Amino acid sequence: MASRIEDYGLIGDCETAALVGRDGSIDWLCWPAFDSDACFAALLGTARNGRWLIAPTAEITKTLRRYQGDTLILETRFETASGVIALIDFMPPRGQASDVVRLVRGISGRVKMHLELVIRFGFGADVPWVKKNPDGEGLLAICGHDMTVLRTPVETRGKDLTTVADFEVGAGETVPFVLTYGPSHLKVPAPIDPEGALKDTEEFWSEWSGRATFDGGRHHNLVTRSLITLKALTYAPTGGIVAAPTTSLPEKLGGARNWDYRFCWLRDATFTLLALMNSGYTEEAAAWNNWLLRAVAGTPANMQIMYGIMGQRRLLEWQAGWLPGYEGARPVRLGNAAHAQLQLDVYGELIDAFHQSRMAELQLAEESWALECTVVNHLADVWDKPDHGIWERRGEPRHYVFSKVMTWVAFDRAIKSTERFGLKAPLVKWRVLREAIHRDVCKRGFDEELNSFVESYGSKLLDASLLLLPSVGFLPPSDPRIRGTIDAVERHMLRDGFVLRHDPREVSDETQPIEGAFLACSLWLADACVLAGEIDKAQALFDRVVAVANDLGLLAEEFDSGAGRQTGNFPQALTHIALINTAHNLSEAKAAAEKPAVQRST
Repeated sequence: MASRIEDYGLIGDCETAALVGRDGSIDWLCWPAFDSDACFAALLGTARNGRWLIAPTAEITKTLRRYQGDTLILETRFETASGVIALIDFMPPRGQASDVVRLVRGISGRVKMHLELVIRFGFGADVPWVKKNPDGEGLLAICGHDMTVLRTPVETRGKDLTTVADFEVGAGETVPFVLTYGPSHLKVPAPIDPEGALKDTEEFWSEWSGRATFDGGRHHNLVTRSLITLKALTYAPTGGIVAAPTTSLPEKLGGARNWDYRFCWLRDATFTLLALMNSGYTEEAAAWNNWLLRAVAGTPANMQIMYGIMGQRRLLEWQAGWLPGYEGARPVRLGNAAHAQLQLDVYGELIDAFHQSRMAELQLAEESWALECTVVNHLADVWDKPDHGIWERRGEPRHYVFSKVMTWVAFDRAIKSTERFGLKAPLVKWRVLREAIHRDVCKRGFDEELNSFVESYGSKLLDASLLLLPSVGFLPPSDPRIRGTIDAVERHMLRDGFVLRHDPREVSDETQPIEGAFLACSLWLADACVLAGEIDKAQALFDRVVAVANDLGLLAEEFDSGAGRQTGNFPQALTHIALINTAHNLSEAKAAAEKPAVQRST
């Protein structure tokens, strides 16, 4: 069985990422890219579906782990009766090939160790052909177009279609293991120097994290870790940022709401830009902005809510029936059918992202404004249609309030870009539509009896995305309708102090909640409280979220307060983005800034 979600650490090379358990097992790795097939899929099955374990053979009396400084180099320290060893895991910045390096360092005494390498390409289904490297160095595993080579001074042997080894490490000794990926039709990738790669990796991450201009105050370590995680989830060749490096980690333990998050969502666009720009990472912000422009190029009617890391559009969904799922949560889904949904909110996110980029004086591509005008003019024809909403409901489309608000944002930001930067646009038409949408939402999306905006027109249910209405500038925080909405969310949508994204009165089986608390939503409530001047309440919400981060500072999509466990895909970019932004907003508010950064430029 896989470890608890929060028991994993992340390593990566900014093109893919692996999850390393507290037990020393790498249980998830898609190679060579985030959206490739997994060669280690034990996370969604068993050890037979692929993993790489290195651990002491004797009983472990204590396990401690940390990242080395502000890097993505993971160190797990195992203490046994006979001695202590440190397992150092990392992926060097991508060179000619992609490598996973594992160093076993003796700290004290002498420790007997065991290695078990189970390579299963095709998401745990395909057993490779394993042989010695013809050059005499390393062990090759080949299946179809995939190939790996393991290099180590330790003698390995085959056992039950796996590779195993037993060895000892004494104080002051280091035993290296390097697993390298390459296409099977090409030459075997050249070896790397493990210690040199460690130095290069440390320099890369230390230099990158050292560029941050926002230190996070008393939460410096957690904010820095969130920024590093966001960088690790960035596909360096294109600038696209995946929502998570995993698929099918369940929103509800044992449930069926299991989705593939190894893609890039437009709904995260503005929050991502704010997190990067407010922290001083303008180069990464510009790369993300350019990815957005390339991904959505084409006919606005065909604009999607998500794309592949290189801008791919067909993310066809299928099920890996041979995988039993994380703790039995089935099905295991690969690809994501929601890519074909109409979600009107993404139009607002896109235009807002470009507006924020202009406000931050990022250099935009020459064709950006033409594309924005085309998108906004298309939105004029479709804003009043029902859609599937920010949470990608798979039932009948509805008139979701947040979707309508974000169409208002699209027109509002396009108008403001026109006015501020002297751009050409049909301002009269856009202003009329902006006002019409605002009236429509206030009339049909606000329930007088509840004194709150609601999930969708005619509904009596709430939705955590309503917390974003003051942040996007739809109404000021002082407006009684906003105050009433925040009060209603606090009254109906809190569970154990965390905010649910769906109204708990809407359940999947009439007895159990649909899922755990969506961590970003608790941070959105904190942002709304900052705007309302309730700083202490905002700080309490922020502290509650950061308290459930694992010992490495990593957070999943959700938190099941009943089970006391993280749930959903891990680590989740949106959660870490929200953490960065809320920390910044609290810092600005406490510094008596004129305007908290959470409110987007309007």
